[in-house]
Amino acid sequence: MWSVPAVELTDAERVELGRRARAHTSSQRDAKRARIVLLAAEGVPNRQIAVEVAMSEQAVGKWRRRFGKDRLAGLNDVPGRGRPRVYDHDDRLRIVATATSEPPAPASHWSHSQLADRLADEIGISASQIGRILADLDIKPHRVRGWITRGDDPEFWERAADVCALYLSPPENALVLSVDEKKAIVAREPVKPTTPVASGRPARREHEYVRHGKLDTLFTALEVHSGEVRAAEAPSNSALNFIGFLAGIDAAVSSELDIHLILDNGSSHVARATAQWIDEHPRFHAHYTPTYASWLNQVELFFSILQRRLLRRGEFSSVEDLLEKIKAYIAEYNRTARPFRWTYDGSPLKVA
Repeated sequence: MWSVPAVELTDAERVELGRRARAHTSSQRDAKRARIVLLAAEGVPNRQIAVEVAMSEQAVGKWRRRFGKDRLAGLNDVPGRGRPRVYDHDDRLRIVATATSEPPAPASHWSHSQLADRLADEIGISASQIGRILADLDIKPHRVRGWITRGDDPEFWERAADVCALYLSPPENALVLSVDEKKAIVAREPVKPTTPVASGRPARREHEYVRHGKLDTLFTALEVHSGEVRAAEAPSNSALNFIGFLAGIDAAVSSELDIHLILDNGSSHVARATAQWIDEHPRFHAHYTPTYASWLNQVELFFSILQRRLLRRGEFSSVEDLLEKIKAYIAEYNRTARPFRWTYDGSPLKVA
């Protein structure tokens, strides 16, 4: 019976493919392609690889052939293929800046159509697409609450540029930490045990669950240029507890390093007691994201990963069990941690 010969790998290729298959920053697409080649190197036939990576046998054969021809470069997308992201960081920041500024008189608030008209020359975007982007950023200009309205303050751009400069050109002898807290993480468990996945059948999970309490606050700091994460639980998101978290960082980090904190405008971050503590510790420097632009804080990317990989489908018998599994996940995450790639430079857009 004819079979495809096993793929031969160099040591360097095997290491790089293993990194792509495991790395938290790899896309699912890149991880699957790396796994295809690794399995092929073990002599696994295409049909079995297709089952392992949930792709068609034809697709497996394609990536196997492309690796054989161009090696690692063959696993990249051909230039021009695939749908590019239409609205990038610059566009989204302009949308946020406009949606949170004063609406045009005599309107009481921005509508999606008005935003589209205002941004027509700069971006060229539909009202429906603006609605989807603002919903994704949890910004609702149609709501009545007054705090959503932000004056057209140039500090918005200055803060964005300051934060992005730390990502792109970190100060010497300094540690840059992206800091925030995840609140009210519920420890819940299905009423009946989950049936594991089987051939031709997905996992089956009881839709009813029991709540075992919640972890009130998980203070988290992402080391921007290494990708590693530090975290500590607290009974509440108070300034006192936040200061305790900062004090732990102060004790753990070499005294030879300055510490730059990227923070949003949460109450515990801007409290008078927090500001006083930072003033009393001159190696700490606070940098605040613009209002309604907390997505510029890279730790939000880690929270998204934590939610997808652990919290969304995790089963926890108690708050203690929840906390232990979070700590175990972070320890495993740090084992292969890499910094996030950051391309946005924080500069305001120029009106055409």
